[in-house]
Amino acid sequence: MYKLLPFDIWEKIDVHIADRMSVETKITLGVDTHKDTHVAVALDGLGRHLGTLSVPTNTAGYRELLGWARELGIIEQVGVEGTGSFGAGLARLLKAEGIPTREVIRPKRRDQYRSGKSDPIDAEAAARAVLAGTATGKPKDADGQVEMIRALRATCRETAGALFCSSVSSMNSLQRNVGVRRCCRI
Repeated sequence: MYKLLPFDIWEKIDVHIADRMSVETKITLGVDTHKDTHVAVALDGLGRHLGTLSVPTNTAGYRELLGWARELGIIEQVGVEGTGSFGAGLARLLKAEGIPTREVIRPKRRDQYRSGKSDPIDAEAAARAVLAGTATGKPKDADGQVEMIRALRATCRETAGALFCSSVSSMNSLQRNVGVRRCCRI
């Protein structure tokens, strides 16, 4: 013979199960990076799609992405395309937050023709690569000697460009105002 439980006991059991499920959900994020926006897809440990989000490429957008992901569960790992270029800012923030991040290689064009090309598809592919263990690359660090050299080279290029533009401007001004002919070609 079966005994029925009162409704208030069922409600407590349902709440307890729901609380345990939300706490234990570990998620993997995949992020497709671009100049103006990043598209993220969240998957659970079994590869089930939990959601998609598009954010602007600034600190507020990165924080929005992290907040959204944390509402879905515990962020276990993140796969980011282009951590050395458009994804560099996001990769730095994830590192500062202590979230394991992997560099994901962009899909090959021939593979894109098969499955289609869209930002959510690319973001999901990045998350699946991390889940499968095929995305093992470490994001580029934005500190140390390599970063100092990169900053110095960028400064040199900017300075050389400004100096060249200034010289051309001076020569053009001389030609107009004094009537001096150009003796060399720039």
